[in-house]
Amino acid sequence: MNKVLAALIAGLFATSVYAQTPAPAATPAVTKAVVKGEKAVVKAEAAEAKDVAKADESVAKAAAKADSKKAKAHATAAKKHADAAADVAKAAPADKMKAEGKADAKVAKADLSADKTVIKADAKVEKAVVEAKADKAVAHSKTVEKKAEAAADVKKAAGK
Repeated sequence: MNKVLAALIAGLFATSVYAQTPAPAATPAVTKAVVKGEKAVVKAEAAEAKDVAKADESVAKAAAKADSKKAKAHATAAKKHADAAADVAKAAPADKMKAEGKADAKVAKADLSADKTVIKADAKVEKAVVEAKADKAVAHSKTVEKKAEAAADVKKAAGK
């Protein structure tokens, strides 16, 4: 038992001494590779930030354009509603029912047109959002790639 205990204690001391050996000194090639890698990573991160900002800007632009189209469509529909109501008001009492029928058709057609415009505008915004997410993902992947390349270059330099 004493021998086993002595062997375990000796192994503990040996591993603690081995664990405290100093790290190998960085060679000029390793230092150069680290600096080059850091520059590449910083450049990639800046490019990623630029791409993300560009994607966000395109989404905001698409949303603003869609809002403008929606407002114009609703204004046009409101004008057609007013025109239809005016036509009904102008109609002779005998033709009131016929005028109301025509006005209802005009109103329905105007509402349909406005709804189509709103749906198309929303679809364009959704498409812009999807494209922006894809652009952001690609930019992030490029940054990750540059980080991995930098780490690989450092390992290559250390291996020389």
